[in-house]
Amino acid sequence: MVEVKKIKLRNFEIGGKTLTILAGPCAIESRDILFKTAEFLKKLTSDLGINYVFKSSFDKANRSSINSFRGPGLEKGLEMLAEIKKEFDLPIVTDIHTPDQAAPAAEVADILQIPAFLCRQTDLLVAAAKTGKIVNIKKGQFLAPAQMAPLARKVSDSGNENILFTDRGVSFGYNNLVSDMRAIPIMQEIGYPVVFDATHSVQLPGGAGECSSGERKFVETLAKAATAAGANALFFEVHPNPDKALCDGPNQLSFDGAAKVFEVCNKIFQLVN
Repeated sequence: MVEVKKIKLRNFEIGGKTLTILAGPCAIESRDILFKTAEFLKKLTSDLGINYVFKSSFDKANRSSINSFRGPGLEKGLEMLAEIKKEFDLPIVTDIHTPDQAAPAAEVADILQIPAFLCRQTDLLVAAAKTGKIVNIKKGQFLAPAQMAPLARKVSDSGNENILFTDRGVSFGYNNLVSDMRAIPIMQEIGYPVVFDATHSVQLPGGAGECSSGERKFVETLAKAATAAGANALFFEVHPNPDKALCDGPNQLSFDGAAKVFEVCNKIFQLVN
């Protein structure tokens, strides 16, 4: 078994003996929602002894419909994320979609996330790598786990070894995703920590016609399975009122749901490690 590289972030390591969770609202809807979620999740993870990275997106460019909510955009979105970072002293992860977004996003974010559908975009990976920030490559729904190796090389050959992989299931069409837990050790063999995205993995892409649907009831099942399979970190989208969320509501967790899932996954992580 290849030893997984430990990725240093502030005063903790992703890939170490403490669980790391990346979590927050899918897209930035309002300052109020961001602050409520950051405050709740910081206290929850602190109480549980979990490393925490705040997540939200200034733009969700891959939407089912041109009318779907996307977020406030780069400039305004980064301003709000910078407020969260300062107010709560939290590291930040956010998506970028084009190479020109990498540098401005890196001024705020500690982790630049490459969306699954864009994971093979060379210019995007290189631009993210050159910022020196951690690059989280989400595995495309169309890729086998071992196919992440050449994508990692695009980043490492650009001078950046701070790489994470995130699994979010495989698409076989028909509005469904399937999570294969073998993907976790397969990607770890490449040498970098693996994050499991438990909320996007229950998404039903295009399941509601003009937008995606999801099966929130299976988030806990998949999160526990991935933790038991050895995932180095977990990813969740969390919202104060998921049923009213403007983006990915059916697969986001409520605060109560997050508290339950985080606690049980932390116990499993400690047993596994």
